[in-house]
Amino acid sequence: MRIAVIGGGVIGLTTAYALVCRGHQVELIEKRDQIALETSFANGGQLSYRYVSPLADAGVPLQALGWMLRGNGAPLRFRPKISTRQWRWCLRFLLACRRSTNQRNARHLLRLALHSQEILRRWREEDALGDFAWRANGKLVIYRDQTSFDKAAAGLDASAGQLVLDAQQCTDIEPALQPLAGKLRGGIYSPGDEVADCHLFCRRLLQRLEQSPNFRLRCGQAVSGLHSDHGRVRSLMLGKEQLEVDHLVIAAGAASGALLQPLGIELPVYPLKGYSLTLPLSSHAGIPETNVTDYDNKVVYARLGDQLRVAAMVDIGGWDANVDRGRISMLQRLASDTFPAAGDYRSATQWAGLRPATPEGTPLLGATALGNLWLNVGHGSLGFTLACGSADILCDLIGDQRPAVALDGLTLAS
Repeated sequence: MRIAVIGGGVIGLTTAYALVCRGHQVELIEKRDQIALETSFANGGQLSYRYVSPLADAGVPLQALGWMLRGNGAPLRFRPKISTRQWRWCLRFLLACRRSTNQRNARHLLRLALHSQEILRRWREEDALGDFAWRANGKLVIYRDQTSFDKAAAGLDASAGQLVLDAQQCTDIEPALQPLAGKLRGGIYSPGDEVADCHLFCRRLLQRLEQSPNFRLRCGQAVSGLHSDHGRVRSLMLGKEQLEVDHLVIAAGAASGALLQPLGIELPVYPLKGYSLTLPLSSHAGIPETNVTDYDNKVVYARLGDQLRVAAMVDIGGWDANVDRGRISMLQRLASDTFPAAGDYRSATQWAGLRPATPEGTPLLGATALGNLWLNVGHGSLGFTLACGSADILCDLIGDQRPAVALDGLTLAS
């Protein structure tokens, strides 16, 4: 079958790879001149398979009001716009800020995440993708606030293989945290979680795809329109060229909604802006070997080869992916206070990107009202974590096979 995939980030590339592996002819369409230059370029790098709690949770709206007083240091910052799309998204987010809703959606995400881990393992071991800074190094979420820690420990899903640690056990697992020992209240440790360089992973996938005669990459070509009739997509327009398709997968991140609006399909996906620093390492002294998430500051740390990736913050307020100097300065200070021996964070490479998120925090996979139009969108901050499993599920659905995991809570109709 001729299948077009729109979007050359980690979601689109994994989808294309899974489809080509099953014998389909795939055209991957990316509007930028190269693949993986947007959300997949410098994300947090953590493959957080077991710590998948959505942002929407009980208490978050009240916390957000307090965060607003912290200015550039706020983990979440809301900038209201004259936009019905933004306000509809925010209303659904508020409705999802219930403990029961959070726990239900976390179970949906955990199911998909564990499947994604298995698919990546298969690709690494059986397909020999090459190096992309992958390591099975575990994830440690540290808590400085006792109330936050008690809430996390009480809600722990023991079946996910997570462990509750006291402050001493946290520093035993990650010695680089020793300078913070007096400030820690405890941690949640997921020994089975992993780390990798998302952009490098995308490049490895592309190298393998380009070896197949069933694959074609179209970079620097924006989709200008989709043509449908009798309940199916027939073709898409790339400038003046009309490309006919048997199936079409939308994996264009935050831009997916604009593509589908002319077809009468509304996606509850909105961009959440995040920031990162990439610090070259001269040595590994004082560098965390475990993935570390500073829960109360909402900052993640991951060593990617000879670099330290630091990522944080959520800005709800539009489509501008430019770096905010105030936010970056605060991130530099937070990182320097946490792991001061890593180096001079002022010299780190700065980045900002738009994470395509649904209000509930769960992605949208599978069918639409059009029989051959498929979704793989809305993964938020878990795009890298969920990408391989989502791609595998899409292949099952397109091939009219039963997906490996239940899709409850993961579809547009959910």
